[in-house]
Parts: sequence; C-alpha cells; structure tokens
Amino acid sequence: MDSYALLLAATLNAGTVLALASLGLLINEKVGVVNLGAEGMMLCAAIAGFATVVHTGNDWLGFAAGMAAGAALAAIFGVLVIWLNTNQYATGLALTLFGTGFSAFVGTAYVQAKIPERASFAIPGLSDIPWVGPALFRHHPMVYLTVAFALALIWFLYRTRSGLVLRSVGENPESAHALGYPVRRIRLMAVVAGGALCGLAGAYLSIIYTPLWVEGMVAGKGWIALALTTFATWRPARVLLGAYLFGGVTMLQFHLQGIGVELPSQILTMLPYVATIVVLALISRNPQWIRINMPTSIGKPFYPGS
Repeated sequence: MDSYALLLAATLNAGTVLALASLGLLINEKVGVVNLGAEGMMLCAAIAGFATVVHTGNDWLGFAAGMAAGAALAAIFGVLVIWLNTNQYATGLALTLFGTGFSAFVGTAYVQAKIPERASFAIPGLSDIPWVGPALFRHHPMVYLTVAFALALIWFLYRTRSGLVLRSVGENPESAHALGYPVRRIRLMAVVAGGALCGLAGAYLSIIYTPLWVEGMVAGKGWIALALTTFATWRPARVLLGAYLFGGVTMLQFHLQGIGVELPSQILTMLPYVATIVVLALISRNPQWIRINMPTSIGKPFYPGS
C-alpha cells in the first residue's frame, strides 16, 4: 500500500510541472496566440531559477527568477508575433531552439552545482494520516498553489468581466477592437503571463522536482504541456486533471521497475509520449470536442482596421 501512496505523491509532483506550463499556454491560446516556445522558456527558467537558489539559498527567489526569465522571453515572442505579425509557429520554434542552446551555454558552470538542503514539507497533523498523509500532505507548497491557481483561473475566465474580455479577444478580435478594447495589448499581457507560468514550471523542475541542472532536463515536457491544452479542450479544470494523468504515466515507469516488471527501460520511458499521441488521436476522431471550446482566432494574426 505504501508503494501506491508514493506513486500518488510522485504523480502530484510530476503533474505540477505540466499543470503550470499547460495553464500558461492555455492563457496564451485563449487570446488566440499559439506559443511553441514553451520548451525553450522552461529550459531558460530552469537554469535561471537553479542558479538563483545556488547563490541565494532561497527557493522563492528562484521561482521569481524563473518566472522573470519566462516572462522576458515571452515578451520578445509577443512583440514579434503581435506587433510585427511574424508567423506564430515559426517564431515559437525559433524560441525553443534559442532557449535550448542558451540554457546549455549558461548552465555549463552549474552542472556540478548543488542547492542547499531544505527541510521536508509536511502539513502538521494531516501528514501523519496513514497512506493519505504521505500521498497528499507532504508536498512543497507550490503543489497546492498550482491547484489554487487553476481554480482562480477558472473563476477569472468565466466569472469576471476581464476574463470575458480576454476570451472575446481570442474568439473575435475584430469585434473586440471595434468595441474599443486594445486587442494587441491584451494579447501581449496574456502572452507574458503565460510565459511567466511556463517559467515557474521550469524553475519548479530544477529546484524541487529534480534539484539539479542538466542540459535539456525539460525533456519534452513543454511539448506535452502544449498537447495538454488540446487534450483538455482549453478548459483549466481538464488541464489540471490531464496534467496529473500524464504525470502518473510518467511516474508509472519507475513504479513498474520498482515492483519488478520485466520490460525494457526504453519502452517504459516512451510511455508519456505514447500516451500523448494516443489521447490526441482519440480526441481528433470527434472534431466537435475540439471546436466547442477552441478560440476561433487561434494562430491567426490580428490587423487593426482590417
């Protein structure tokens, strides 16, 4: 039973990285912008956050540094695609390539670095409950903040005027512009906010999830996060559930190895990516599932006055 509690705990830990990045990308796509640069932003944020913790010993400063790195790269991306109308897909891929190379260059000095030891996190009283305590109540506060943020995003998008304006920019930017809303400015703010969340995901990866720096350590999680937005049909609650589902698939490989399942390690490593392909293929069988919540202007440039 303890092994399953540990599997659930590892699932929540792994799912937090995907949830943060996916929620950031969801905000981008809600205003009609597709950012394929999540992988690059997460890598740059991972080294920024890790280096900050190495020098300061403060996790929260590391998270702030990661968010700043992600937001800065997203701002550059936003200016290029929103004001200069460059191709969103090509610019996002360029951002990923830049982030991969830049993080590898900067991170050379931190490959052998170690961050200070931290006290274990546990919620008093609840963490001592048999099975439930180790599974749910011994996580870093960022795990619980991620759930709180997803709930706050649901409230913002569907219960506030600002959320309605943001969604209208993604659904029909021409109408939003005609009503006097600054479409480009709203899109840029959403892109920067999404980049900050991707940065937070990268920082969490290098500071908490695997507290070290290794070149390319994001290992495709940015692409899985991008697929999760489609898997969840652009709904924050489904993004959260999907992130934990894929986090569970990721950690299942280690659980199977631990209980002695005789399978080549390469096959077990493939599981998260195979699951991504299978889920997207199943969703694509019914296009109506995607069209219901998909922003109609997604991926399309906006030309004021057109």
